[in-house]
Amino acid sequence: MLLADLNALIETHERPFVVIDAAYRIVAANSSYCRQYNMSLEEVVQRRCHEISHHSPTPCHENGELCPHLALFAGGEASEVLHTHYDGNGMTSRARIKGYPIRGADGQLYLGEVVYPLEAEFPLGCEEMRMVGHSPAFLRCIDSLARAAEAEASILLYGESGVGKELAARFLHERSSRSNGPFIAINCAAVPEAMFENELFGHERGAFTGSAALKKGLYELADGGTLFLDEVAEIPLTQQAKLLRVLESGEFRRVGGTATLRADVRIVAATNRNLLDWVDQGRFREDLYYRVAGIDLALPALRERREDIPALAEVLLARMTGNGRQQVRLDKAAQLKLKHYDFPGNVRELRNLLQRALLRCEKDLIGADDIVFQQDAPQLTPRAPRAKRTDPSLKNAEKDYIRDLLTRHDGHRRTVADLLGVSERTLYRKIERHGLK
Repeated sequence: MLLADLNALIETHERPFVVIDAAYRIVAANSSYCRQYNMSLEEVVQRRCHEISHHSPTPCHENGELCPHLALFAGGEASEVLHTHYDGNGMTSRARIKGYPIRGADGQLYLGEVVYPLEAEFPLGCEEMRMVGHSPAFLRCIDSLARAAEAEASILLYGESGVGKELAARFLHERSSRSNGPFIAINCAAVPEAMFENELFGHERGAFTGSAALKKGLYELADGGTLFLDEVAEIPLTQQAKLLRVLESGEFRRVGGTATLRADVRIVAATNRNLLDWVDQGRFREDLYYRVAGIDLALPALRERREDIPALAEVLLARMTGNGRQQVRLDKAAQLKLKHYDFPGNVRELRNLLQRALLRCEKDLIGADDIVFQQDAPQLTPRAPRAKRTDPSLKNAEKDYIRDLLTRHDGHRRTVADLLGVSERTLYRKIERHGLK
């Protein structure tokens, strides 16, 4: 097959498509492939594939990755793999690669590769909205999210606290056909039970004392887009029936209103609980579970993708020092120390740990001694009772204990709630009752 014929053939493919010979040289590429890497066809042809996609002088299988080229030319097999590439702006870009055998007119064997980019095109156009990582566990997660995003079914994200469920929800939105619509998020654990219906569906003017104007609810504001229900397990049972009704029909009424309204909304929910256990315990409606869990996806904990920790730390440090301070780096010993820690608080804990390390480090370099894990940090001594309170009540003891936990954990209510073994909603009520800030 002539080169011109080959280029004309692969140009009909809408995905990035490239043809590679046995020596890793690119012999043909379509315009979509060239756009992916911000290069002209003349710049691509005769370059080695790993130089373009990996910015590497060596083939990807020599760096520990599964390689479609090796699978075809050494094993004679077509293959599908997940890779981390670099896009035309030099930023990491995850992709699913499918490799196929192609025979030339003279019988010569070539590798045909189709590239399926997994990244969402975030409107901010910067690292702040990107999910960071290149480990196998992370790539599998991104691939699952990308596949799920193409469906219209509701999605339930499982994951421990701090794994980045809202980032995953935004990824799903930006990869979906609704990406031009709104993305609306609500933390179900932070909304008081009496205000939940009003927050979700809005109210009419005069619906209750103080409602001087019409207010649209979050469900209505998400019309044409995605509504993210974070901590969905914390929705009170009394409100679950109202949410179920709108998910079944798409119809709702504002508080104090009589008109039936409609909105086209895709639901993405997230929880760190086992919702099926909660269904068995009568704490979550079974019919609502099947409405929000059309597709369920588990997000990996940070300890399941330790090789991503240095890259995550680099991005987090860049955000923390974005006010003009010179970029702070981790030395090798600090990176190693982080990779050997289990991070029960996941990325959120990593961020807090780096914030403390920034205060300790010198010359914009964080060393191993600057990394102090929570169990190694000096513990606050319990607050001594006042002299007049020789026999404190249980209420005051609880107040002091919660105050000390909030102080020790920098006011992070999710962490304190987990330590107390209660929901964040319950902790919020205790804080209000005790007058704590």
